[in-house]
Amino acid sequence: MKKVLVTGATGFIGNHVINQLLQKNYEVVASSSSIDKAKLKNWFASVKYIPLDLAQFDKGVNYASYFDHPDHVIHLAWEGLPNYKASFHVEKNLPRHFAFLENLTANGVTDLTVTGTCFEYGMQEGCLAESLETFPANSYAVAKDTLRKRLEILQQKTGFRLKWVRLFYMYGTGQNPNSLLSQLDQALAKAEAVFNMSGGEQQRDYLPVEQVAANILDIALQANVTGVINCCSGTPVKVKDFVENYLNAKQATIKLNLGYYPYADYEPMNFWGDDKKLNSIKSNNE
Repeated sequence: MKKVLVTGATGFIGNHVINQLLQKNYEVVASSSSIDKAKLKNWFASVKYIPLDLAQFDKGVNYASYFDHPDHVIHLAWEGLPNYKASFHVEKNLPRHFAFLENLTANGVTDLTVTGTCFEYGMQEGCLAESLETFPANSYAVAKDTLRKRLEILQQKTGFRLKWVRLFYMYGTGQNPNSLLSQLDQALAKAEAVFNMSGGEQQRDYLPVEQVAANILDIALQANVTGVINCCSGTPVKVKDFVENYLNAKQATIKLNLGYYPYADYEPMNFWGDDKKLNSIKSNNE
């Protein structure tokens, strides 16, 4: 039975990734910084849980051995989101995460899947393919993009497989309470008459988190397609249409106060992912 280490196990995506791995009968080693939070998860009794706070990273530890020599590593952990502009992404997260992943590969891990972000593309608009040059425009994106580049250099020396999963937008159970749909649900629960939001004309690429988790597993558990891989739907949708579709699915109504908030200055108005590479993986897995 193949063994998979999942870091960031208690996060939005990690929870779904672990449940799907268990459904596929993989042996799961789960890790996060808080065992108390992990104990609340439905999967806790079915995995081998090993805590790790990367702020306490010790370069003298063999982390491949510490995590019982996994066949695959799915590295989802990343601290401090959704505060995209904070300098700690570059100053603290980047060196810690690189040191951890370098340690794993130096000690025998040969298959590494790491989540990146669509923000690595910067302010480029339209359909974004993995072959595009990156122009990260916030600290989070800079840190992720730099981590990828350092891993690619390290890969030349160590020879591990690297699958860099560029995440686009996602929604579903467990999402951040400050996310768009979480705030909308809160407004509906309070029976508020109006929901304040941006103009809603921006186009984005959305997937339910369950599909994001399934895509990550499709990518991580194969060896033929490596490098940067967009995790996306490939279909743009206006944010206001996305919200209206969500309300219709819930058979809920609330007046949308469009234009209340300005558009974010760290992302372009219209962008979505090219999903050809992802679809090639899915086709091979069928």
